[in-house]
Amino acid sequence: MKHPNLLSQMFDAVVDRAHPNVCLPNHLPLPPKGRTIVVGAGKASAAMAKAFEQNWNGYIEGLVITRYGHSVETNQIEIVEASHPIPNSGGYMATKRILEMISSLNSDDLVIALISGGGSSLLTLPAEGLSLEDKQEINLELLKSGAPIKALNCIRSHISSIKGGRLAQAAFPARVVSLIISDVPGDDPAIIASGPTVPDPTTFSNALEYLNMYRIPVSEKIIDHLEAGLDESPKPGDPYLLKSQVNLLVTPELALKEATKIAQESGYKTIFLGDAIEGEARIIAEEHAQVALNSEPGTVILSGGELTVALKGEGRGGPNTEYALALALSLNGTRNIYALACDTDGIDGSENNAGAFISPNTIERAKTAGKDLILALNNNDSYSFFSAIGDLMITGPTHTNVNDFRAILVER
Repeated sequence: MKHPNLLSQMFDAVVDRAHPNVCLPNHLPLPPKGRTIVVGAGKASAAMAKAFEQNWNGYIEGLVITRYGHSVETNQIEIVEASHPIPNSGGYMATKRILEMISSLNSDDLVIALISGGGSSLLTLPAEGLSLEDKQEINLELLKSGAPIKALNCIRSHISSIKGGRLAQAAFPARVVSLIISDVPGDDPAIIASGPTVPDPTTFSNALEYLNMYRIPVSEKIIDHLEAGLDESPKPGDPYLLKSQVNLLVTPELALKEATKIAQESGYKTIFLGDAIEGEARIIAEEHAQVALNSEPGTVILSGGELTVALKGEGRGGPNTEYALALALSLNGTRNIYALACDTDGIDGSENNAGAFISPNTIERAKTAGKDLILALNNNDSYSFFSAIGDLMITGPTHTNVNDFRAILVER
């Protein structure tokens, strides 16, 4: 491909700006009189734990949960790897241990909560009366639904014993300081990893409404739990959460500014469509293709957010590769347009790629490789399509997560 370098440079700049080594050190709280316990969960949590260790003066202990393959070496904070996006027993047992660590603290103690995207699936402790198998079943249906992250995490918060502010509630009377890397549109801490340390403004009724709105099939056991409405999550003003403080370390918008800087330094005009775009990947791709087709040569179009895929086929791929596939279809070989769509955590969906490139000859090269674009799109098989032509973007885990990165380059 002719122009992968500038696209890759912009992606790398976003990831570098959002890495815990860069964004965490300036947000550390004052040490407490008592103990410091570090807990957390997410795709960036292991790297956050290491950065915290390297910048904290004094004794610490703790445990954080990260996705398989996202661990790093630490000295004082234990790292546990678990399954994502479908929870497993590893996450379940580690979550129980986190609650045990923080349940007997006093007002002189400090809990540091390292929270990043992916934490909702990794902090796996079902509400009383529900099982791990119940959580696994509903998570699978949530992922297939195409519902926005706000809806997904509202439902998750109301079938959990730790999400929706319950972690901070369990830590009381200790002070809780959450260090958070945002991966959600709007940067609402109550949505990031289903808000384990902040008040939850949503209700059991909201969770039921979302299930109906997005036609998400769940078991009678889940419905009965939500309809009973017992043990509602702590709300704004809850006295148990008054000592809980939130520090947003980096947001998608802040990270995407680094891509804008790279593009402008390379002589390109930039159009920023926003950092909080949600919706079906192929529909958003069609809209962005029109922006690109109507843009002047020498323009880079940037956007972030979290797209979804309503699964109808049996192929492989995530939202970013599906977006790239639909974008290639809409652009139909336009001679001067290139693009890159990636998840900043390095994993698009459940595959081993961050995303994919497209170029003016994407469709032509795919035909030569025996791949039909429309067939791949209808079967949600974007991974196989881009793998066949060598245009997957494979980075491995980046140890951060500020959600989707999309750049469309309209060449001069």
